[in-house]
Amino acid sequence: MVYFSNQTGWGTIMKTEFDITLQQKDLYRFSMQHAYRGSQGIISLMLAAVCLFVAVKTSGSAEITDTLLYAAFGILFLFYLPVHLYLRAKKQMLSSEALRNTLHYVIDAEGIHASQKEETADLPWEMVYKIRSASKHVLIYSSRVNAYIIPRRQLTGEDYDCMRQLASDHLPKYRVSMK
Repeated sequence: MVYFSNQTGWGTIMKTEFDITLQQKDLYRFSMQHAYRGSQGIISLMLAAVCLFVAVKTSGSAEITDTLLYAAFGILFLFYLPVHLYLRAKKQMLSSEALRNTLHYVIDAEGIHASQKEETADLPWEMVYKIRSASKHVLIYSSRVNAYIIPRRQLTGEDYDCMRQLASDHLPKYRVSMK
């Protein structure tokens, strides 16, 4: 829901409020994106490619066990990280009541305010590291590795537009990546 209110002499105040309930796939998607944009994901892909390349090159010229071992390591490097991140997201969702419960967000000129039951967290615009959006989610980073995950399927177009406008108004351009 987007609120606009005129105050005499002060102009228009923008504010949006919405509720978000995270699912395991949201946490998994964030973990995958974060891992594969970092060195861990890049190294695992490179090692998988090298192992699979060596397996193909040695087939027929080396012992079959060596070729199979190279192929097995390539597959291991390729699939270990996604499987590990999936299992970790599942464990986090099962063990954390805070992740399973609905979060209420208020985004206004002061910053991002998240609340759940009696707990609240305020992130002023000056403390926002960056905001990125993709087709499936909006990530509001409070540091290089920590982010509020907001699934796009749970946002209305008005909520998203208001959030984008507020971020553009209060953050330097290089810290906002919202389409």
